[in-house]
Formats: sequence, C-alpha cells, structure tokens
Amino acid sequence: MAEKAKGKKANPITSYFRETAGELRKVTWPTRREATQLTGLVILVMFVVGVILWLGDLGAQALIGLLLNV
Repeated sequence: MAEKAKGKKANPITSYFRETAGELRKVTWPTRREATQLTGLVILVMFVVGVILWLGDLGAQALIGLLLNV
C-alpha cells in the first residue's frame, strides 16, 4: 500500500490569492510624483498621436476628393 501524502492539498482558490499577494509584495510601486509625470506623458503622447491621425485623415480625404473630382 502506498503511503498517504503528508499534509492536505491546498485549495486552488486560496493558493491563487496567496500567490497573488506574494507577487504584489515584490512590485516596486511608483511615487506620486512619478505616477503624475507618467500620466502626463501618456496624455501628451495620446494628443500627439491623435493630431497625427487627424492630419492623415484630412490628407487622405483630400486625396480621395481629388481622385474622384468632388
């Protein structure tokens, strides 16, 4: 007869939350100043990309207008 396994098998849900909490302890969180600066940078990049896409759309619209003689 095989020996019984020592200890209980961990509940998968409990194990998941325990491992998640362990990983979150390893994270290096940004300071408030770093978070604010990075948020500003993201907003600036979104604005610049939006303007580039808008200008590309205007150019494509003008080109199609010329091709179709509208």
